[in-house]
Amino acid sequence: MASNLTKFDPFSDLSPFDAFGNMDDFFREFSLLPSMRAMRAEPRIRADVAETEQAYTVKAEIPGVKKEDIKIAVEGNRVAINAEVREEKDERTTGMVRSERYYGKHSRSFTLPQEVDESKAEAKYENGLLMLTLPKKAGTGAKQLTVQ
Repeated sequence: MASNLTKFDPFSDLSPFDAFGNMDDFFREFSLLPSMRAMRAEPRIRADVAETEQAYTVKAEIPGVKKEDIKIAVEGNRVAINAEVREEKDERTTGMVRSERYYGKHSRSFTLPQEVDESKAEAKYENGLLMLTLPKKAGTGAKQLTVQ
């Protein structure tokens, strides 16, 4: 006769125990703060970097920012993009007024494999998309050393 009994191990569910593993789910579903669920996360600068033999091309998404509020710094092979975000929203419905404001600074920096010729670099911003053309500096490629 086969037995359907298994030995009870009270610690089997605790072996992969992670004390803070589900904290995000806990706060996301926390019923006392329904207004927090509706808040959107602050935007981030998303960037794609492409390379050709002559230059690097950067496409960065920075929606809702005026071009006057974008600062780009190029130093050697390091590129830094800084944007000041100002968003104001005012919604009025019958008996309800809602006004939201968001002010903040976003930045993104990265290091390229080769130095950039800052004097020939170009930046264009249109419809929330920042396009950088960063020509490579001549003669700054990596040098192979022979071990003696």
